[in-house]
Amino acid sequence: MIVTLVISAEAAFWVVLALGLATRYLLRWRTVSTVLLVGLPVIDLALFLLTLFDLRGGATASWTHPLAASYLGFSVGYGPSVVRWADGRFLHRFAGGPKPPPAPKYGAERSRYEWQVCRRTLVSVAITITLITALKLLSDAPGTGVFDQWYWKLGIAAVVNTAIAASYTIWPKQPPADAVDEDGRVPERSDR
Repeated sequence: MIVTLVISAEAAFWVVLALGLATRYLLRWRTVSTVLLVGLPVIDLALFLLTLFDLRGGATASWTHPLAASYLGFSVGYGPSVVRWADGRFLHRFAGGPKPPPAPKYGAERSRYEWQVCRRTLVSVAITITLITALKLLSDAPGTGVFDQWYWKLGIAAVVNTAIAASYTIWPKQPPADAVDEDGRVPERSDR
């Protein structure tokens, strides 16, 4: 049952996101759009609550239960940036807006970008760990030992993301000597 709910929640997330952007740019209904976009985390909260009810109802815990918790963690940590990303592309594609700028590639800008991604990951991991722990404590379902594997996976994701961000700070990626950015400028190299 939880697998069906996870798939349904994933589909609902993208459908509501598309509807929110379509009502904003194609129908120009900003209030309706805002309500839809603010409602995105509600989908994942509902999935988490249904997961909790499933476990409290006597279901045996499986890997799908912490997966459902991770959806809510992802929504809180990454949700605003996903909406901004989709908003920029929808605006450009369907409403004549400017082309969204790419992620920075070099130097301090890239380092800052990687630390922003790392922060989102750490928020997502912290929330997901909290939710998985809540699932364990609030249900006496058999098999919650499977949740412990998720602590390791989340910890590895946090460490790897932090290491990537740190590497861009310690060894900033330099532009090639003949590089030109989108504005026709030559990006600065720190070794000049």
